[in-house]
Amino acid sequence: MKKTIYRFFYLSLILLLTGGMSSCSDFLDKEPDDQLTLEMIFKDKTRTEDWLAGVYSNIPDTYWTYARGMDPLGDDLAPSTGWLQFGWNIIGKQQGNWNPTSDWVPNYFNQLPKRIRAAYIFIDNVRANEAQLVTEQEVQYMKAEARFLIAYYYYLLLNYYGAIPLQLGLVDVNAPASELMIPQKPFDEVVDWIDQELVAVSKILPPYYNESKKYGRATSVACLAVRARMLLFAASPLVNGNPDYANYTNSEGTPVFNSTPDASKWAKAVKANMDLIELAEKNGHALYYEYLNNGDIDPFLSYQNMLFRRFNEGNKEILFARNPAETWEYDRHAQPRGTGGNGGMGVTQSLVDAFFMKNGLPAITGYNANGSPIINTASGYTETGFSTAEEKRDTKWIEVKGNRDSDSNPVTLADTYNMYCNREPRFYISVLYNECWFRRENRTTRFYSGAWDGGPTHDAPQNGYLVRKKVHPDHDPRNNVNPYRPGILFRLGEFYLNYAEALNESEPAKTTEILFYLNKIRERAGIPIYGSGEGQIAVPSGQDAMREAIRRERRVELNCENGTRWDDIRRWKLGEKLLNGDFWGMNFSGTDKSDDKNNDKAFFVRKVYQKRVFTKKNYWVPIPQDQIDKNPNLRQLPFWDTSE
Repeated sequence: MKKTIYRFFYLSLILLLTGGMSSCSDFLDKEPDDQLTLEMIFKDKTRTEDWLAGVYSNIPDTYWTYARGMDPLGDDLAPSTGWLQFGWNIIGKQQGNWNPTSDWVPNYFNQLPKRIRAAYIFIDNVRANEAQLVTEQEVQYMKAEARFLIAYYYYLLLNYYGAIPLQLGLVDVNAPASELMIPQKPFDEVVDWIDQELVAVSKILPPYYNESKKYGRATSVACLAVRARMLLFAASPLVNGNPDYANYTNSEGTPVFNSTPDASKWAKAVKANMDLIELAEKNGHALYYEYLNNGDIDPFLSYQNMLFRRFNEGNKEILFARNPAETWEYDRHAQPRGTGGNGGMGVTQSLVDAFFMKNGLPAITGYNANGSPIINTASGYTETGFSTAEEKRDTKWIEVKGNRDSDSNPVTLADTYNMYCNREPRFYISVLYNECWFRRENRTTRFYSGAWDGGPTHDAPQNGYLVRKKVHPDHDPRNNVNPYRPGILFRLGEFYLNYAEALNESEPAKTTEILFYLNKIRERAGIPIYGSGEGQIAVPSGQDAMREAIRRERRVELNCENGTRWDDIRRWKLGEKLLNGDFWGMNFSGTDKSDDKNNDKAFFVRKVYQKRVFTKKNYWVPIPQDQIDKNPNLRQLPFWDTSE
């Protein structure tokens, strides 16, 4: 029976890795299926490597937005609501249509334990084999990689579900139910185990590999990156003294979450993020920059190509990436309909509003009760009227209509809606707005209803925007062109912001150090830094103001990346405030280039395009009901009702 079980694990992992039976037929022809044993697998180098690659197969893909990614559940990404009919059930989940029996493609609670078990089998059976050129050093690295994956997958389970069982080591499938059906562990116990395991593994793995074929494999830097992100989450209000969970216990009556805030958790997060920063920088990691002819930073190209350049092309900001990344569907759905794309992967108006002006000041500081924006007049922002001339900036960014051999190019054209003028560089890299220049088609976008790229079809931006961030400008769905780019899971810029946040919560008086890392992000972004010098922005006064500044910077810098915004909103306990109610955009049915609020056909007018639902239960993904039915020791997460 055990032979059969192990054979099933191996074949299923191979099929996940290769994508189908035919692609691994040569391997299967080597031995009759019923004779495939662990001994045979781990005597063969290719089979051994394939097993480990199969364990890697559940590393999240940063581009599978509709199926796996959580960016649409935050307030950044806005896929067309019309795509719900084509199986994009993430849209239904935005609107509260989620319960413990709902389908969710990653299905981590079911799937990740299988990978964890496969990793333990690997650790127990992999051996050095001189005939196969598998050295003892290589075995030690592969075992450490498997340990990393176990810890990483437990982190993912913890991040999505909060209350999880922790099964350490293999358990015989014929063992008593008491050994198989274990209860959920207290959150902090799981955090502590992952923390210790990642530190231990980081002392075995190298910080990087010289062989290009090992790109995407676990390193000591990746270990500390997972640890640093996890400990920031663990210090945050959602799971650090949240009174909402005071009465939630596991099947043994043990509280799962601590109900008293623990300030030492922020200190742990500070140290973990600095441990990572120091190790990363010691081994050559740094923010990615591109430069103008005069030697100044080109913030447009720096921010864009930070997401496109390979590690071996000088992009040392990458700390850990999935290789390869499945980018085709993301790009195609974000391409305007008139260019051959599916044209409906948008961004929210609140993300558009979040970007700073080029002078470094926020354009909008909040919203009135009726949803209208509170404009920061000091920033120079306006959302009435249209520009009278093109605006030139110092950049070699080629997605503009201008002289691409020059350092000075028009970022916006004359007659651009003023909402989009004089914004910071990250805005233009992240957002494709109506009548924006689209270089590959040598024309402007037209999102008006009835126009080239507009509605009323569902394959159009339902609120007047498409996402531009992570979309390769040379992706051409008409001609099947899909340039490579890395699937970045962790990058150094995030951890500068993580460190600044944790330090502000732990030791807010260390303003100079907090600003050092916050300003590194702003400098690369091409906007004035915080300080007292000429042309600088006044330093936020006090812990609360600094907290707001850090959160604003995170919103912009990390937008549409790996569900970071969804994580941030959850851990800050802001879901009911930010994800519940009206979501706004431009007028989808507008046909006129007008901002006249009294004209129903005016496109450049704020309109509600969607109502979302977020209640206390939505801070976690529900445990699948089939798992609770199998294991009576599991307890559903707080506020989820299996009868809904």
